[in-house]
Amino acid sequence: MSGQYKYHIITFGCQMNKSDSERLASVLESMGLRAADKPEQSDVIMINSCSVRDSAESRVYGKVFNFSKFKKQKPDLIVGVTGCMPGRDKDKKILAKMKNVDLFFPTQEMIMLPKRLSEINPDLVSVSAAEHYLQIRPNYSSKFQAFIPIQTGCDHFCTYCVVPYARGREQNRSLKEILDEIKSLSFQGCKEVTLLGEIVNHYVAPDREFFSRDNIYKKNDFAKLLWEINQIEGIERIHWTGPHPIYMDEEVIDALTLPKQVNFLHLPVQSGNNEILKKMNRRHDREFYFELIKKIRKKKPEIAIGTDIIVGFCGETEKHFQDTLNLYKECEFDIAYIAQYSQRSGTAAAKAFGDDVSKAEKKRRWLELQAMMEEITLRKNQAYLDKEASVLVDNCEKGICSGNSGEMKRVYFRGDESMVGSIMAVKINKAQEWILWGEMV
Repeated sequence: MSGQYKYHIITFGCQMNKSDSERLASVLESMGLRAADKPEQSDVIMINSCSVRDSAESRVYGKVFNFSKFKKQKPDLIVGVTGCMPGRDKDKKILAKMKNVDLFFPTQEMIMLPKRLSEINPDLVSVSAAEHYLQIRPNYSSKFQAFIPIQTGCDHFCTYCVVPYARGREQNRSLKEILDEIKSLSFQGCKEVTLLGEIVNHYVAPDREFFSRDNIYKKNDFAKLLWEINQIEGIERIHWTGPHPIYMDEEVIDALTLPKQVNFLHLPVQSGNNEILKKMNRRHDREFYFELIKKIRKKKPEIAIGTDIIVGFCGETEKHFQDTLNLYKECEFDIAYIAQYSQRSGTAAAKAFGDDVSKAEKKRRWLELQAMMEEITLRKNQAYLDKEASVLVDNCEKGICSGNSGEMKRVYFRGDESMVGSIMAVKINKAQEWILWGEMV
C-alpha cells in the first residue's frame, strides 16, 4: 500500500547535508514512497537541519511551526527532523521546542527510519537499510555530478563549531566502498565527483589493502585516494571540500596537479589574527597559513583558492579584524564565505568566552570584508578574458547554458539543453564578480 504515499525532503546547510538527503530519499523510496514536489502534497516531510548558525536553526523552527498547521488539516501527516540539530541536542532542549514533530533523530540513525515510520503508520513497509548510513546507496540528484562522503564527524573541536557534537567523532569510510561507489557512478555516466568530509584531507583508510601497489603516493592516505580516483575511467573532474591547513602536506599539495583535479582549492582560514586563531583552537597560525598558500601556488600557479572567515568572534578587536583584512589582501583569495559569528550552545566558545562583539559591529566588519572580496574577485576575474574555460554544463534555460569552470567560476554562454551534462570549451568575453560570460568554442 505504501506506493500511494509521498515524501518531501527539505535540506538546510552544507554539501554534506545535501548528500545525506540523497541517502534519505533512497531509504524512503526503498519503502515504496514517491517524491512530492511540494510539502503540502506529501504524507512524510523530512527536514534535514543545520546548526552552523542561529539563523539556520530558526528557519527549521519556522518550518516545523508551518507544518503543524498542515497536521491539523491532515492528521496522518508525519513530520521528521534529522541532521545536526538532533545530533547536538543532548539535553533535549531543542526537541522540547518541536512538540508537533513525530521523528527527531541524528543522521547516523537514518538506518532506523523504516522501522520508526512503520511503527507510526503500519501501511509503510519496514525494510533493512544498512549497517551504517554511509552504506546506503544515494538517490543521486544529478546523473553527471555526485557528492561522495569519505568521512563523517570530527575530532578537532574548534571552539565555535558544533560538528563534533552534532555528527560525533571522526569516522573514515571504507576505501573499497568509496572506490566501488565512484566506479559505479562512472559506469552510469557521472563526470564529476566531490569528496566530502569535515576534515577531508585527514582521511585515513580503514582498509589500506585496497590501495594499488603502483600508487605514486606513499604516506598520505588522502593523496593516495585522489590518485586512485584519477585512474577511474569516465570520471573527468575531481573536487573536494573541507580540508584543514595543517593536513596539507607535500603529497596532498602535489595531488593538486593530478590531471583530473579541478583547478580550485577551498581552504578555510577563519581569521587572520593569531590570538583569535588560538581562541578558535584552529591549530595553525597566520604565518603558517600564508606560507602554505605560497607553497600551493608555487606547485600550481594558476589555481583558484577560496576560504572561510568568521568575523566578530569572541573578543575580536578592530586590530584583530584588520589582521584578517591584511591576510585577505596578501592571499588574494578568489572567493570567501564570510560568516558573522553566531554563538552555538554546547560549544567551548559558548562556555568559555563571551559573545561580546555587537551585531552592528559584526555586520560592519562583514560588509567591509565583503566589499574587499568583491573588488579582488572582480580584478582577478579579468585574467580569464579571451581565454578558454572548461565548463561542466549543469543548466540551460531559454538558450543560455551555465556551469562551473575548472576554477569553480560560474560561466554563462549561449547553447541548448543537449549540452547539459557535457564539458564544453567556452571563450570568455566578459568578466563580472560572480559570473563569467563567453561563447562556445
